[in-house]
Amino acid sequence: MSAIGASELIINDRGAVYHLNVRPEEIADTIITVGDPERVASVSKYFDKIEFKCEHREFITHTGYIGNKRLSVLSTGIGPDNIDIALNEVDALVNINFETRTINEKHKAVSIIRMGTCGSLQGEVGVDQLVAGTHGLGIDNLLHFYKLDNNEEEQSILSAFEQHTQITDFKIQPYIASASNDLIKHFKEGYSKGITVTCPGFYGPQGRILRLPLSMPNLVDQMTSFQHEGHHIANFEMETSAIYGLCKLLGHQCLSVNVIIANRVKKEYSKNMGVAVDHMIQKTLGIIAGI
Repeated sequence: MSAIGASELIINDRGAVYHLNVRPEEIADTIITVGDPERVASVSKYFDKIEFKCEHREFITHTGYIGNKRLSVLSTGIGPDNIDIALNEVDALVNINFETRTINEKHKAVSIIRMGTCGSLQGEVGVDQLVAGTHGLGIDNLLHFYKLDNNEEEQSILSAFEQHTQITDFKIQPYIASASNDLIKHFKEGYSKGITVTCPGFYGPQGRILRLPLSMPNLVDQMTSFQHEGHHIANFEMETSAIYGLCKLLGHQCLSVNVIIANRVKKEYSKNMGVAVDHMIQKTLGIIAGI
């Protein structure tokens, strides 16, 4: 097997992968991702022990323990492009030998759980509630750079979404990937379920109008009304579909859990986002620690 070139996998002087600045022994097999770098400490403060901390650009990593379970929490920053960096480098840490620059013979799967914030697309799922995404449906373009195959259910949902929204008329080709059944089955009481749509921006792509007109002014309403064989769109944000797609391709377990800070149907916003986020962190950590 040929070695991976220095320009393709960048390893810094301390033997760490470039963007994350993490060495293979510094990452756990269960990884929590958060968008906001400041949220890393909000998660790790509930660890019983922290053994490693590092920071490089928007990527902050803390690794430690809850009881005997070793966990890492990693900030990704916002958007699918940052997820591309973070997840490919996490996979490199666990599946590539940094000394020989060759792929390990035995594949290692890790669990990646996103804890994020989102907007609800259903009136009955209000602010401060929690959503676990059954699927990540991307209206960005990240996964089109990789060879992603879909099963029959995913293909059916995707076709129905395209027909319902006519989004391909606007030169947007959506994609879809599923959450890991082995993870989502643990998230029952207190978590709504549904498809999470991932957008490539916060304003126009999520239907917000400030000074610019929208090419698809009805898209948010169309996502709210979408129904297909028992599936509906619960929420939207900016990372989930990239996580689900890359984890499927790389052979990792994944789940995206989000707290709703805005209900786009009722035009409501959380009155105490910090409390809502902390509730998500504590509840979700309790489940993760028991898996």
